[in-house]
Amino acid sequence: MDTSALLTQMRRGALEACVLALLEGEARYGFELVQRLGQAPALLTSEGTIYPLLSRLHRERLVETEWRESPAGPPRKYYRLTPRGREALAVFRQQWVEFRDAVDGVLGTSHTGGDTWSATVTPTTESGD
Repeated sequence: MDTSALLTQMRRGALEACVLALLEGEARYGFELVQRLGQAPALLTSEGTIYPLLSRLHRERLVETEWRESPAGPPRKYYRLTPRGREALAVFRQQWVEFRDAVDGVLGTSHTGGDTWSATVTPTTESGD
């Protein structure tokens, strides 16, 4: 079995929700999202994946954008959740739990309930917000 292809398929299914979750607390720019996702090896992605996803989320009005000056170079486009995006994230979270539990039941695995994301990802803060 090609495990890299399997991981890619699983990542595609969850990446949108992970991006929405990262935008839940604060606005972020695209490359920052790539870096944050890359801190969890199973979520490693590229700009070539994130930017089309962000464009689609913007078209669907799940995120909105604004340009901000950068202390290190050109202005950056920041993304933040809209109320519609928050609602989509809440629905995904509910559906994810049901889906994960069903898959665990079929596979004979169990979810430990541990939050490995917060344990492996160091929060960053934005200055000037």
